[in-house]
Amino acid sequence: MTPPAHAAACGNTSSGFETWKTAFAQEARRAGVRKSGLQALAGARYATRTIAADRNQKSFKYTLEKFMRVRGAETIVAQGRKRKARNPGFYAALERQYGVPAGVLIAIHGMETGFGGFMGDSAIVSAITTLAYDCRRSDFFIPHAIGALKLVDQGAITAATKGAKHGELGHTQFLPGNALKYGVDANGDGRIDFYSQADALASTANFLRQKGWKPGQGYQEGQPNFAVIKQWNAASVYQKAIAIMAAKIDR
Repeated sequence: MTPPAHAAACGNTSSGFETWKTAFAQEARRAGVRKSGLQALAGARYATRTIAADRNQKSFKYTLEKFMRVRGAETIVAQGRKRKARNPGFYAALERQYGVPAGVLIAIHGMETGFGGFMGDSAIVSAITTLAYDCRRSDFFIPHAIGALKLVDQGAITAATKGAKHGELGHTQFLPGNALKYGVDANGDGRIDFYSQADALASTANFLRQKGWKPGQGYQEGQPNFAVIKQWNAASVYQKAIAIMAAKIDR
């Protein structure tokens, strides 16, 4: 049997990327990626800025206090309270359906993109396929690369759609594989659009619920739902910051 493309041809420089894409196209086709997704893969470029960012993730090594200061926690809380007050019905409906309090969703929204203020300037397909090719964490990113190509097939994104440097997309920065699995059409327009606030926040709530969120249970460190916040982001300072900000927003 032919070994998986990533096992045979991953690399740490751009030199093997085009060869890898050709092999990976076969794997993608076997996984159900169709014409539009395969065309997006063929047009993907090695994302130098993505590799630089992946090698230089300093903020997650900060203390909790410094992390919250650098990420603007006080501003997120202040703006988050106003957002909740402006649209209480929307957040209440999400909590009724998924059991996730407004504060948690708002804190994630604020932390990830400043409430949609900046959702990234990197081509998602190029970024995520570069990470799938890169030997450092290829096994983790390959399913998300397949997910991105399937999202192209579905029309949820295009080859040109922009997101974060690690290929995350939309208001709350879903990795593509998670977007494919947990996406929700909350505004009823017939498509899942992570650049729609309603769809993105409902999808985030759905992700947390499917990962084990227990309605009515606490989410601070040591409480049942804190473990679910860990499913959203693996960095302990991020998890703690979300829990703290969410509680302040929900007061």
